[in-house]
Amino acid sequence: DIFLQVINNDNPVVVNFHAEWCDPCKILTPKMSELLDDSEDIDLATIDVDTNSELVETFEVKAVPAVLAFRNGVVVDKFIGLVDANSIENLINKLKRKKKQDDEAAASLKDK
Repeated sequence: DIFLQVINNDNPVVVNFHAEWCDPCKILTPKMSELLDDSEDIDLATIDVDTNSELVETFEVKAVPAVLAFRNGVVVDKFIGLVDANSIENLINKLKRKKKQDDEAAASLKDK
């Protein structure tokens, strides 16, 4: 399953569950793309809830927009609804800090 490969990769993944008919999604989805499209540290997956009902059920998405942050296949953070840019940036920065710590830990283990 491609989605499982995405959320289980080395990079953290931010998954944006959205819908075409959702007005807040029309604001959030471009903002998420703007913040993450050029990121080498965090991947962005945008999921249309109307065409991915299996994923909606799996992750118990009850409202859109819903944003889930994954590290190593596990949800580590999330928010529901439209949030301000600072909240999005805080989520991204937390993921970047954690990835940097993990990368440094892996490098120090390799050196031993």
